[in-house]
Amino acid sequence: MLYLMRHGLDDETYVGGWSDVGLVSKGIDQVIESANSLKNSDDIIINNIVSSSVKRAEETAQIVAQIMGINSYSVSSTLKEQNKGDLNGMPIEEVNSLYPEYASNVDINTTYPNGESLIDLYKRIKDNLEYFNSLADGTLLITHRGVINMLYYILNDIPLDMDKGKFAVTHASIHEYDSKNKSIRKVL
Repeated sequence: MLYLMRHGLDDETYVGGWSDVGLVSKGIDQVIESANSLKNSDDIIINNIVSSSVKRAEETAQIVAQIMGINSYSVSSTLKEQNKGDLNGMPIEEVNSLYPEYASNVDINTTYPNGESLIDLYKRIKDNLEYFNSLADGTLLITHRGVINMLYYILNDIPLDMDKGKFAVTHASIHEYDSKNKSIRKVL
């Protein structure tokens, strides 16, 4: 089994995407709690960690590795969130004034300036299923809600929509990915 973990809470007054916004103290606490749950689980064995290269994910990976007693982690750009292009890391207030069309009128086909649309993220994750399937059992992937959501849509053959909360991919939540049975479920 593979496991996917969403990073902890970051400063949500900024656009996420590929931004370098770090974890806030509540996010650090969330990660510590989840990492301790993993460490104390009799059912989940983690042997290595692969993280998105985005700052909040790498910070999460560092905390989890330390708690789990894993000496290092690797980084993969495949695990990056939707690229919000010019809006990455921009204060949301600024987006609302400079790019009002991206504040409320986005749909799955809306492409961010110099970024990607949600359907682009879906295709990117679908095109990289072999990457996920090639990873060794016991690997923990530290990634983002968008990436985990795309796996839920793809593996359950659900039409893509804009409902970010559909699969309960909360901060620091853990999801089990069974590549043999092509299934995913929330476990912590």
